[in-house]
Amino acid sequence: MSYNIDLSGRVALITGASSGLGAQFARTLAKAGAAVVLSARRVERLKTLRAEIEGAGGDAHVVAMDVSDPVSIRAGVAHAETEVGTLDILINNAGVSTTQKLLEVTPEDFDYVMDTNVRGAFFVAQEVGKRMVARARGAAPGTFTGGRIVNIASMAGVRVLSQIGVYAMSKASVIHMTRAMALEWGRYDINVNCICPGYIDTEINHHHWQTDAGQKLVQMLPRKRIGKPEDLDLMLLSLCAKESHFVNGAVIQADDGFGV
Repeated sequence: MSYNIDLSGRVALITGASSGLGAQFARTLAKAGAAVVLSARRVERLKTLRAEIEGAGGDAHVVAMDVSDPVSIRAGVAHAETEVGTLDILINNAGVSTTQKLLEVTPEDFDYVMDTNVRGAFFVAQEVGKRMVARARGAAPGTFTGGRIVNIASMAGVRVLSQIGVYAMSKASVIHMTRAMALEWGRYDINVNCICPGYIDTEINHHHWQTDAGQKLVQMLPRKRIGKPEDLDLMLLSLCAKESHFVNGAVIQADDGFGV
């Protein structure tokens, strides 16, 4: 038996889509047939990705959004639904980090991480969730009822790592947030799940893996390797598919066994 995950007719909003995992998530969903709404602060990067996706035959749109600003979130979601249609899928991916010992963390450092990773992720999901719930209640139009929300946390949310303590705290919050949303919104056929990636080679950290410190870290990993963004493709598609209707509140580690 084989499965073909077809997301044709679905509209997916991806936050933090200007690079790294967000950009890969957008490519993957577009290949599966979804119309993808690319959101981030760096709009020019989004336009380049849109051109790439459209060149491959996909349907992509660009929306400026700063997830640390609730006004920007509301405007961005409204713009997306006006331009493309009701949102069926949210990939809640935007995130930031700092590297320092806990004794060195300033209030500004703490707020920088928490405002994006926790506050921002929550209010993006809340804004999209309101619209999904309204459709399920028959109070708003839409081709599909219910929806899929995939929050992107990190293995650091389940296994604390040195010098990124605040980041780990923020991603632990995303994990618990996922469960809370799954509990409250499941009755509306909204499935909320969470992916916890391990170490993934992206353009942001690529240089690090070539350094002595990076190589030392690789040697600590169970299979002495790091992942690629496309290693998360199948899991992402599975959680977005209509066939995943029985998967709700799941927290899935994709870390090559590092968290075991």
